[in-house]
Amino acid sequence: MNYLQSAQALYEQMVRDRRHLHQHPEVGMDLPETCSYVMARLTEMGYQPRRLGGGVTATVTGKPDGKVFLLRADMDALPMREESGLPFASQRSCAHTCGHDMHTAMLLGAAQLLRDRAAELNGTVKFMFQPGEEVLSGARSMIEAGILEDPHVDAAMGAHMIPMIPAGLGGYGTGVVSASSDHLVIRVEGRGGHGAHPQSTVDPINIGVHIHLALQELLSREADPAELVVLTFGKFQGGDAANIIPSSAVLEGTLRTFSEPLRTHLLERIETICACTAEAFRGRAQVTDLCSTCSLQIDGDTAAAVAQGWQREGLKMLQRGEKMSGSEDFAEIAARVPSTFFVVGGGTAQDGCGVSLHNPKIRFREEALIYGAAAYASGAAMWLELH
Repeated sequence: MNYLQSAQALYEQMVRDRRHLHQHPEVGMDLPETCSYVMARLTEMGYQPRRLGGGVTATVTGKPDGKVFLLRADMDALPMREESGLPFASQRSCAHTCGHDMHTAMLLGAAQLLRDRAAELNGTVKFMFQPGEEVLSGARSMIEAGILEDPHVDAAMGAHMIPMIPAGLGGYGTGVVSASSDHLVIRVEGRGGHGAHPQSTVDPINIGVHIHLALQELLSREADPAELVVLTFGKFQGGDAANIIPSSAVLEGTLRTFSEPLRTHLLERIETICACTAEAFRGRAQVTDLCSTCSLQIDGDTAAAVAQGWQREGLKMLQRGEKMSGSEDFAEIAARVPSTFFVVGGGTAQDGCGVSLHNPKIRFREEALIYGAAAYASGAAMWLELH
C-alpha cells in the first residue's frame, strides 16, 4: 500500500482532527488548546512530542545516521467571525479562514503515515507544528528556540491550502514564490489645538497625508517597474472630534516585494521620507517595523527530489510559474535550510468553495486532507531516500 492509499484509510481520523481544530480556533503565538490537542494526538501515535517556541515538535527515525527532513504546518487562526454556515463552524471571535486547521490535520495524518513506515525511512523526519504565521512571528520563534537543531535539519517543506482549485490537484514552484512582508507603523507627532486656529498647531493629519502621498511616489520613482512591489496603508487614525486638531496620528500598512535588495532600499527610504516630510511641516515621525518576513525562496534541487516522491505516488502536483503577492513566514526556514513548498487545491466554486482565503464564508473540500497528508509523507520519504 502506498502513501496515498494509506492516507485514504486515515481520512475519517483526519476529518475528526480538522473539525475539532476548526471549532476551537486560537490566534497568534499563544495556542494552548491547539497545542494540547496536537500533543495528545502525537502521543496516541507513539511519539514523544515536546513544546518548543510556542509550537510542538516530534521526530520519527528510520536509519539513525541518516539526514533530517523537516515538515511544517501552521496552526493559528484569524481574528474574525466565521460565516461559512458549516455545522462545525467556530463560535468564537476568531476562525480558521486561511486553512491552517487543514494544514495541521494533514501533518498529523502524515505523522501517522510516517510512523507506520518508520523502518523504511532513510533518516529522520522532524515535525514542526507552528504558531503565529498570521503575525509573521511563529517561524522565527521556533527557529530561535532551536527547531533547526537537535537534530540538525538538512532540508524542509511547508504547504498551504489554495481555494478555487479542485481537491486532488496541487502545485509547487521554484525560485521566489511569495513576497516579503513588512508591517509598518508610522507614528506622527504634532501639536494639537483648536480647529479654528491651525496656525498655532502642528497638524499630524496633514503630515500623515503628505507622507502617504510621498511614499506612493517613492514606488513609482525608485522601484524598477519590472519588479512587483506593493505598499498599502489600510489604517490611518488621528483625532476624535471635527473641531480639534489632534496631537498625533498613526498610519499602518504593509510593504511587499519579491526582491530582497529592493526591500532593503525601500525600507531605508521610507524612514528617511517620513522623518523629512514630518520635519518640513514642523512635526516628527517614527517608523516601526512591527513584524516582518523575507520573500520565500525555493531550492530547485529540494523541490525536484520531493517531486519524485509525488510522481511515484501518482499525485497530481503541477509545477507552477506564478508568484504569490501574499507572504508566508515559512520563508524564515527557507532562508536557513534548502526548502520547498507546495499548495493543495481546496475545491472549486462548483463545490461551494469559491471564495478567497481570509473570507468569512470560505469552505474547503475535506478530501484535500488525503492528498496533503500523502504529499507531506511521500515527499519527505523520497528526499531522505535520495540523500
